[in-house]
Amino acid sequence: MKILKKAQERTEEDRKELSRMVQEIIDNVRGNGDEALKEYSRKFDQCERVSMRVSKEEVREAYMQLSPQEVADLKAAASNIQAFAKAQRETVKPLENFSPMPGIFLGHRIIPVKSCCCYVPGGNYPLYSTALMLIIPAKTAGVERVTACSPVMKGTGKINPKTLAAMDIAGVDEIYAVGGAQAIAAFSYGTEEIAPVDMIVGPGNRFVTEAKRQCYGQVGIDFVAGPSEVLVIADGSGTPEIVAADLLAQSEHDVNAKGMVVTTDEAFGKAVMEAVERELEQLETADIARKSWETYGEVVVVSDLDEAVNLVNEYAPEHLELNVQNPDALISGLCNYGSLFIGENTAEVFGDYASGTNHTLPTLKAARYTGGVWVGTFLKTCTQQSMTPEAMRNIAPLVSRLADGEGLKGHRQAADIRFTSQK
Repeated sequence: MKILKKAQERTEEDRKELSRMVQEIIDNVRGNGDEALKEYSRKFDQCERVSMRVSKEEVREAYMQLSPQEVADLKAAASNIQAFAKAQRETVKPLENFSPMPGIFLGHRIIPVKSCCCYVPGGNYPLYSTALMLIIPAKTAGVERVTACSPVMKGTGKINPKTLAAMDIAGVDEIYAVGGAQAIAAFSYGTEEIAPVDMIVGPGNRFVTEAKRQCYGQVGIDFVAGPSEVLVIADGSGTPEIVAADLLAQSEHDVNAKGMVVTTDEAFGKAVMEAVERELEQLETADIARKSWETYGEVVVVSDLDEAVNLVNEYAPEHLELNVQNPDALISGLCNYGSLFIGENTAEVFGDYASGTNHTLPTLKAARYTGGVWVGTFLKTCTQQSMTPEAMRNIAPLVSRLADGEGLKGHRQAADIRFTSQK
C-alpha cells in the first residue's frame, strides 16, 4: 500500500469541557423548561419567540417564499423517498405461531414507536433534504406523533422557509423552532410546551451529538453521528474529474469532513488530486472544502481490488462509491459501509437528495455495527408466546432444573408451581 496523500490523524477531542457545557444546558432545560429555551434563543439566535411551536400560518408563509419549481422539486424527492420507505416496510413482517416443540407457539409483532423528534440541522446550509429523510420513514413506519425541530435563522425567529415546506410535505405533525443541545434536552425530558418523545433522530453539530449521547436511555436515538465521509474505490477506468467532484461534495459539508480514494492505479490517484485542485478554484464553497480536503483528504494506492475491499471494510465509511469496471464483483466482499453507490453514473449526491435511499448514515466506523436511518429505525420487534397445558408440563421441569442451577429459586418455584398445580 502506498499513500499519495495522507490525512491528518483525528486527535481525541477534549470532550470534558464539551460534556460539561452540554450537561449544564440539559440541566437548565430540565429545571426551567420553556424559559431556558427562550434564554438560549436570545443568547445563540438573537431572537425570542412567544411560542416555540410553528403555526400553520408560518408554514403557509414559507410556501409563499418558494417558487413553484422549488415546491415541485421537494415533492419529487419526497415521492422517491416515500416509495423506497414503503418497499422497505413491506420487508419487515410479523411472525405468528412458530412452534419449536408441540404446544408452544412463538411469534413477534412489529410495533412503531409512539413518538419521535426529527432534528433538522440549520448551520452552514439549510438542510431541508434531511427533513424529508427523517420524517418520511417515521410516518411510513406508522409513528403516531412525528415532531420536527430546527434552529431558526439568526435574528429572525423563523426556520428557513424551504425547511418548513419540506417538513410539511413530508407529513410532520408538529414543528418547533428550536435547535442545539437545548432542543435535544427538551424533546428528551419535556417542557411546558414540548411533550417528550420516545426517540430522537437526525444529525447535528458537536453540541447536538453530545446531547444525544447524554440523553440516550431517557430517549432512544438513531446513532451518534460525526463528520461526513465518502470513500471511492477506483481502478483507473473512470473519470478523475467526477471522482474529484464527489470528494468535494462531501468536503464542503464542514472542515472536519473526510474524502478518500483507494485506487489500484497510481496515475489515476494523482490525476484525481490534480482535478481536486482545479475544481477548488471554481467552487463557491472552496473555503470549507479546501480546508477539509487539505486536512482530512486521503489518496491510497493498493496492489489490487481485494486489498481495496479489505481496507474499506476496516475503515467502514459512511458513503462508499465503486468507480470500477466490474463493481458487481466487489459487492459480496463489502460488509462495512453506510450506503453503497455502484458505478460512475451513481453519484453519492443523488442519494443525498432524491433517488430514494436515506442520507442519514453512520460515520466514524459505526457502519461496523449499524446501517443508516430507515423505516425500521422506528419499528420495534416484540416477541410473544403461548402454550398448551401439555406443553407447559413438558417444559416446566426443564426450566426448573435450569433455574435451580443458576441459584434463582424464585424462577424455579414459578415453574414448579404450574407443574404441580395442574397434575
